[in-house]
Amino acid sequence: MTVSARRSVRRAYEAIERSGRPEVWTTLRTRDEAEAAADLVDEAGEAGANLPLRGLTLAVKDNIDVAGLPTTLGLPAAARVPSADATAVARLTAAGAVVVGKTNMDQFATGLVGTRSPYGAVRGSRLPTLVSGGSSSGSAVAVALGLVDIALGTDTAGSGRVPAALNAIIGVKPTLGTIPTTGMAPACWPYDTITAFARDIETAVAATALMRGPDGIDPGVREAPAGLRLAAPPRPAVAIPAAAGLESLTPDAHRAWDASVERLSRLAEVTVVDIQPLLDAARLLYGGAIVAGRYTAAGGYVEGGAGLDPTVTGIIRSARDVAGWEYVRDRQELDRVKAAALQLLRGADALMLPTAPGHPSLEDVAAEPVAANSWLGTFTNFVNLLDLSAVAVPAGQLGPDGASGDFGVSFVGRPFEDQVVVDIASAFVGARPSPEIGDPGLELAVFGAHLRGQPLNGQLVDAGARFLGEIRTAPEYRLFALATDPPKPGLVPARDGASISGELWRISTAALGTLLGALPAPMTLGPTRLSDGRSVVGFGCTADALTGAHDITATGGWRDYLASLV
Repeated sequence: MTVSARRSVRRAYEAIERSGRPEVWTTLRTRDEAEAAADLVDEAGEAGANLPLRGLTLAVKDNIDVAGLPTTLGLPAAARVPSADATAVARLTAAGAVVVGKTNMDQFATGLVGTRSPYGAVRGSRLPTLVSGGSSSGSAVAVALGLVDIALGTDTAGSGRVPAALNAIIGVKPTLGTIPTTGMAPACWPYDTITAFARDIETAVAATALMRGPDGIDPGVREAPAGLRLAAPPRPAVAIPAAAGLESLTPDAHRAWDASVERLSRLAEVTVVDIQPLLDAARLLYGGAIVAGRYTAAGGYVEGGAGLDPTVTGIIRSARDVAGWEYVRDRQELDRVKAAALQLLRGADALMLPTAPGHPSLEDVAAEPVAANSWLGTFTNFVNLLDLSAVAVPAGQLGPDGASGDFGVSFVGRPFEDQVVVDIASAFVGARPSPEIGDPGLELAVFGAHLRGQPLNGQLVDAGARFLGEIRTAPEYRLFALATDPPKPGLVPARDGASISGELWRISTAALGTLLGALPAPMTLGPTRLSDGRSVVGFGCTADALTGAHDITATGGWRDYLASLV
């Protein structure tokens, strides 16, 4: 059922009024403006426009441009009013989402606590005495409180994941360069990305998928490799840290982690790895020369003026005098650790980590602002530095009756293997089928030994192919049982043909090329027409293979034929 955009906007503003959380926002769009935008969405939808986000409301972190609304970076004196939306915002609104407002953040996106803002500390959504996490604090709380459906954050050191964990929502942190950052103020180039928050993984992934792809402006957008895996295997291999890597967890968080591992073991093969090299790399973000990127991004603002957060100012000013040789040294170290990280993931489809080691209070952070922030980033700081993808999901509450806060885990994967990570995270939270993030690939129709449960299906699984569903051909094919090992059917076009059952998969172009190169005679790959009129690549066979073969067309498909033999 189609949801009215106007009705959704009205509900959003009513929820905002009831919430009593002014610190969530830096700027709210007027209700009249939002309703006018919603009316345009509804009119376009009624006229037949494809609007997958119609009926959903959107909040935008205040370092991402929305035309006509101030972008402040968490500093009122830095405010400017852009004339154009950021690419990511434009893509979501073009899909039907309606922007409600701009959200509060740790100043200059420097922090994981959500308290470093002249607009006020953003309190935890469930327990207001605890921090919300940052720097995408307002965005996460707006989603968690049900004020909006989707919110955009950014992530350099964990700002799209830590607030997700501390507010029990989903945070999708894509591979760097897959979403254009046009219209987003950098925090520490080139380690920044736009992220999506939502209360369910389907919505967060849908928003991420719509934002991805080049815009012709951002030179940092990257193309995925040709041999990309498009799915996690049915029972993935997931690595977890050895005990020594978990020493920063609070006792309550450790109990929640143990429960998460037990839950994971029911859906994946679990292996234990030493993550110390990753934890060491994390320290380079603030403890090394990489922090120079912070001064490049915000140094012009911190040399004086009202509204500056003292902790943020201290961090950024300290980066002013980094020497060039120090920066090169630390980039070299990052390259070394990046190679070690990929080696650590060898044989695993993803790494599961605690997103945060605990949930501190506002009082804790006020007492130790730098130490508390560093502690929160223990398991997130290294992810962008090492060019990894991640999805953060809720994983329970801390303490008796959740009195100590919320806990979450993150699934971390290789660059561009966002879909693999999404699949594993979806299985963990019980979302079936897993939503698609929109990776490119070719559709492949299979009719015999490559079907699920058949002897050669492992070739597709190993290639990272993605099962899309059951299909039937147009009624113009005949199916034969061939004398091959293992037994295979041969599909051939015929004037007196019938509709044959099969499966449709999506596979990367490189993987399809590998499959074709290893394809034994008499099998072929070629165009196959489906019952819905589409033409896709499908398995067939050469005409000479039919000599002595048994015509099994009447069974309707290979599985039905095999069942008839029992």
